Amino acid sequence: MKTLTQIQQELAAGQFEFSRHALRRVVERNISEQEIREAGALADIIESYPQDKYSPSGLLLGTSCAGRALHIHVSFVESEKTKIITIYEPDPNEWVENRKRK
Repeated sequence: MKTLTQIQQELAAGQFEFSRHALRRVVERNISEQEIREAGALADIIESYPQDKYSPSGLLLGTSCAGRALHIHVSFVESEKTKIITIYEPDPNEWVENRKRK
């Protein structure tokens, strides 16, 4: 499994790929590659899903240089690039300080 440091480095370097779902969400939510790189560089794991449907995964929280908070759901499987399963801005009605579910 990938470590958080590996994932941060890959996201920061643009070494990531999107699931079909994530690709649709990036377009719908107008999230740029630069924002993903910035948010991913210092992202923290806020939830871990070791028994996820397809592979162990986790939810990261990162912030772009412009201050946009992003939740980036990634696979922890060893591969050339980090796979982004989905990505979105956390809803303040569902999250406390973007880190904890209400």
